[in-house]
Amino acid sequence: MRLKISVALLLFFSVTLYSSGQSRKIIHIPDIPGYKTLKCDFHIHTVFSDGTVWPTVRVEEAWQEGLDAIAITDHIEYRPHSKDVVADHNRSYEIAEPLAKNRNILLVRGAEITRNMPPGHLNALFIRNANLLERDDVFEAIKEARDQGAFILWNHPGWKAQQPDSTLWWEEHTRLLQNDMLHGIEAFNYNEHYPEAIDWAREKNLSVFANSDIHEPVSMAYDLTRGFRPMTLVFARSRTEGGIKEALFSRRTAALYNNTLVGKAELLDPLFFASLKIYNQAGKLQLGETKKIGIENRSALDYELELVQPGVGFDAPESVTLKAHRVTLLELNGNSEQIAGMNELKVFYKVKNLMVSSSENLVITFVFANN
Repeated sequence: MRLKISVALLLFFSVTLYSSGQSRKIIHIPDIPGYKTLKCDFHIHTVFSDGTVWPTVRVEEAWQEGLDAIAITDHIEYRPHSKDVVADHNRSYEIAEPLAKNRNILLVRGAEITRNMPPGHLNALFIRNANLLERDDVFEAIKEARDQGAFILWNHPGWKAQQPDSTLWWEEHTRLLQNDMLHGIEAFNYNEHYPEAIDWAREKNLSVFANSDIHEPVSMAYDLTRGFRPMTLVFARSRTEGGIKEALFSRRTAALYNNTLVGKAELLDPLFFASLKIYNQAGKLQLGETKKIGIENRSALDYELELVQPGVGFDAPESVTLKAHRVTLLELNGNSEQIAGMNELKVFYKVKNLMVSSSENLVITFVFANN
């Protein structure tokens, strides 16, 4: 009993110290037409499985870092602190929920079903009762999650501890997919990247995720002064738990890690252009002259552009980086008399850090007025 009381006091004081002197970071990633862009992390742990922090710390971290939603996904089968932290599988959510409401952080009830490969580790989100997932048979556990209305994603599919030689899609995953028991997959987990998962998400119509899978305090894993944790962007009709759930099942997500964003072209293209404001389009470009167009990037992401098709009647830079929260000048140079009769200038770039598959970049088209 003394040990349990000491652990409780230590956790209380660590939360109190952590909560003092707070400020919230703003990560500006714009909404796109019809949807709100929500910044989320759906894979995190606490002392109620194998994490090292109290559940409320996860809420405070999310608030300070500018996230909209998190899911605490403590392991069902692996709880190394269970001698000192004694509770059922719903307790971490119950502890975190009041503070999440106070901080306006959307808290999704979740759990991680933790098995050997296949099928490996899977997160069940939007469950009602995590205790019912404690089953001997893994497919019975996943079926229970599905029957609770859960969204189920395959965690770290290329994790070397389970797939040391190559990242494979197993027959068991086909079984899950065919029985509505697999809906998403992590392309990024912690500091790992799984190209195969990007292509499986596209081929098998799965929502793509980037999650931190954080166990220690977030500030110990990431340099938050220079960037942010991996996160899943959710394009939701409303900033509500229901809005997130509908978006996940409708496959409206993108995976963000280290300034690389992976998702569907129909989501990334409007996100890219929603980030920009164009200046200095007025004036006719003539042969031998230069037109400088200002492009303001109002998002938190740098966009790295590479020319894929030269303009008709003019030259454009081979490469451009649109720095976050900066204005970049794009110089267009008239190279033929044909330019004089053109009312608009089209130039095509691929965005090197926006991926629509493991080997394909988003290609965007700038259309500038020329009058």
